[in-house]
Amino acid sequence: MDYRSPSFFHSTVSTARHKWLSRLALFATLLAFCVILKGAYTRLVDAGLGCPDWPGCYGFLSVPNESHEIALAEARFPDAPVEVHKGWPEMIHRYMASTLGLAILALAWISWRSPPSPSLPRKHALALVGLVVLQGLFGMWTVTLKLWPQVVTAHLLGGMMTLALLSLLVMRLKTSRQLVSLDVLSQTRRLRLWTFAAVVALVIQIFLGGWVTSNYAALACPDFPTCQTQWWPEMDFKTGFNFFQEVGPNYLGGLMHNEARVAIHMAHRMGAVCVTLLIVVSLWKLWGLSELLKIRQGLVLAGLLLLLQIGLGLTNVLALLPLPVAVAHNGVAALLLLSLVWLNYRLFTLKGTQS
Repeated sequence: MDYRSPSFFHSTVSTARHKWLSRLALFATLLAFCVILKGAYTRLVDAGLGCPDWPGCYGFLSVPNESHEIALAEARFPDAPVEVHKGWPEMIHRYMASTLGLAILALAWISWRSPPSPSLPRKHALALVGLVVLQGLFGMWTVTLKLWPQVVTAHLLGGMMTLALLSLLVMRLKTSRQLVSLDVLSQTRRLRLWTFAAVVALVIQIFLGGWVTSNYAALACPDFPTCQTQWWPEMDFKTGFNFFQEVGPNYLGGLMHNEARVAIHMAHRMGAVCVTLLIVVSLWKLWGLSELLKIRQGLVLAGLLLLLQIGLGLTNVLALLPLPVAVAHNGVAALLLLSLVWLNYRLFTLKGTQS
């Protein structure tokens, strides 16, 4: 090989960029997971409006701490007294999210600066840029619209989608298509529907979880398996799932009446049962081919995450929403989503070959 040739030079540069892209995508994925945890913590300690403006905090780049800063901040926002212990969780979340946005922009820049290649998914990186810009807008609207439940839920869902797309990018950069026999490929094609349906169902369940937390319905049912000592309590689904709530009021603490919150909570419970059954069936159907497809450990991990998530959900109810458990419930939901995304990626990227 001629090490002085232009082709060798371009090949070396492309390989180096691919490695940097892979490392940066992995870093961004881990950071996105941390941002989700921090966002959950911020919501749960009622710090979503810890800073009443955006992107700063009371007009400052950080939370005002000094007495003269606090006096100026309260003069600027007389209806929002400074609460430093709530301002910092909100601002740290913004700092982390901004760093994630910069990492995603760097991913797109590196991928588009590189020569076109199937191993460098440019459109994937560009889609992430669009999603993170939308997430930034949701973050702004969360504050300016005073925790309007529709925006808060969309912000949570957008965070999960950002994490899923980043993890998928890591998979595309680090793994190649697995070769299997045409017979095995035919069998897996019949199973793809199950695993894809499991992901869709989990996303819907995550949306329901976001709707629960944004409407403060997590403690609407403080007992299990009953709700307020009844198997089928009085519920107002029409109000509970009114997605056209008025814009303007401060939604901190929630504005819905008891029957509406119970309806939201019970919908999340029923959704959990459906998602659990669908995931269990999907994992069971894949088990027979798991050794051949080299996904057995992934199936076991998904099953363990599902059991852990169920346990965390029950603990949230019976222990009245302890903060560490509630944050972990968000985190494990994200990990369960990633495990199902990985299984789908493995199934949908299989390549048949003659045995």
